[in-house]
Amino acid sequence: MLKTVKTTAYTDQKMGTAGLRKKSKVWMQPNYVENFVQSIFNSIGGVEGKSFIIGGDGRFYNTVMIQKIIKLAAGNGVKKLIIGQNGLMSTPISSRLIKDYQTDGSLVLTASHNPGGENGDAGIKYATASGGQAPKQITDAIYKNTKEITEYNLVEGNDVDLSKLGPTTYGNMEIELIDTIDGYIAMCEEIFDFDALKALFKKGFKLKFDSMNAITGPYAVKLFEEILGAEKGSVMNSTPLPDFGGLHPDPNLKYAAELIKIMNSKNAPDFGAATDGDGDRYMILGRNFFVTPSDSLAIITDNYKFIPAYEKGIFGVAKSAATSTAVARVAQAHKIGYYETPTGWKFFVNLMDSDRITFCGEESFGAGSSHIREKDGIWAVLFWLNIIAKTGKSVEEIVTEHWQKYGRSYYMRFDFEEIDSEIANKLMADLQTKLSTLQGQKFGTNEVETAGAFVYNDPVDGSSTQDGFLIRFKDGSRIVYRLSGTGSVGATLRVYVEKLETKNIKEDARLMVDELYQIASQVAEIEKRTGKKEADVTT
Repeated sequence: MLKTVKTTAYTDQKMGTAGLRKKSKVWMQPNYVENFVQSIFNSIGGVEGKSFIIGGDGRFYNTVMIQKIIKLAAGNGVKKLIIGQNGLMSTPISSRLIKDYQTDGSLVLTASHNPGGENGDAGIKYATASGGQAPKQITDAIYKNTKEITEYNLVEGNDVDLSKLGPTTYGNMEIELIDTIDGYIAMCEEIFDFDALKALFKKGFKLKFDSMNAITGPYAVKLFEEILGAEKGSVMNSTPLPDFGGLHPDPNLKYAAELIKIMNSKNAPDFGAATDGDGDRYMILGRNFFVTPSDSLAIITDNYKFIPAYEKGIFGVAKSAATSTAVARVAQAHKIGYYETPTGWKFFVNLMDSDRITFCGEESFGAGSSHIREKDGIWAVLFWLNIIAKTGKSVEEIVTEHWQKYGRSYYMRFDFEEIDSEIANKLMADLQTKLSTLQGQKFGTNEVETAGAFVYNDPVDGSSTQDGFLIRFKDGSRIVYRLSGTGSVGATLRVYVEKLETKNIKEDARLMVDELYQIASQVAEIEKRTGKKEADVTT
């Protein structure tokens, strides 16, 4: 039965390009989910006769939110929903399915790499018909609508059985429950050399892949163990759990501690990897060896000819401003397009859609290509395995040879989390003023070449975007400051430090960047303003 429900607007539903992320208990408030989803529908010109992809990473409240979305979709005249079996779907495959089913967009229920559970985080990410994140004009319209909404429409009825594959209906709306795993693997087979990968594992190559009790577990078990031939048990933490089994599903040196211990052990496997909550971030490890996301993007770009889908050439590559300049040197050597953008996948989507780039990546453990309009963790892992299969070299050998050829960008990120938003915003405002006075100033032997806001002028749509602040030194070193909105509480100040070396390429990264880190802390007065003597997370 169609029903219009009166509601009171919430004032905290401002979404970023990656969606709206809040504590699970916030989403559990009366009408909170309904208000936000109805606001999305209102802000995109209505949804009557349209179709959407629906799924989530399996975290707490995932299926409850999906049932609410089904009722809202039916109440707003949606023609069809394509839903992942049991409500499960990775972010990368949601982007692909938009293309395959030619839908009008997707709603993916995820808070990405944030913790889950009743006391953790939940979220909703809206993607457009391109398969990419919603542009700012749409997210601004959604936020405006969330503050003005007074009612929403739904069809009341029993919940849909999300376990049963195939077609069904809800009111006048069509629903198709699909197995997303086979579709994802078929996509990967179009890109990579599966015969070479099978041969690699047949030779006894050892893999340890940590799904962190998140969405990629079932994908990884079927792909790596059942199809490519990795030994059983190669995929760890493979069952998606509402609270991720207590793990923080962020594949970095702090939160993937179990995998790090395995890869640093005496009998470590040849290769280690991990992905995050919704499957779009990744980490690469060798025996006692960590690959930074910045180096990974550069190495992927340098070795594109090993991958069947790219062997005839690529358009170019883009990186976020916070990512190290390692890939810039590769792009120059290969004479391909190169772009430096603000953080946010929508900027990459513009470049992909205009055939300016094929690869892209961010320092926050995300990389992807034009096969979809999102980052893709398993894609990056397969790319590395394909390089190894074709070269016969270890992870450490591949990275070391890359440094010998291009130089090494010693690079680290320092995250200061859950800072009071007013304090964080004041820090950044004062920093902008201070940076305007730094040009030509010396900090020891480090002379500032330029300092100020990073501003990106989009070559596709002509828009201009500021994203953080950048200090460039005359020797090629850099410091980047930006506030991140991926947390659900307060603000996260991220400080990125990069030092280029062409000779001393095997030193300890923390020691090599420490002088610049001290400069970064001093200039921004981080301890004085936040009370934090050290970063909460260092990667």
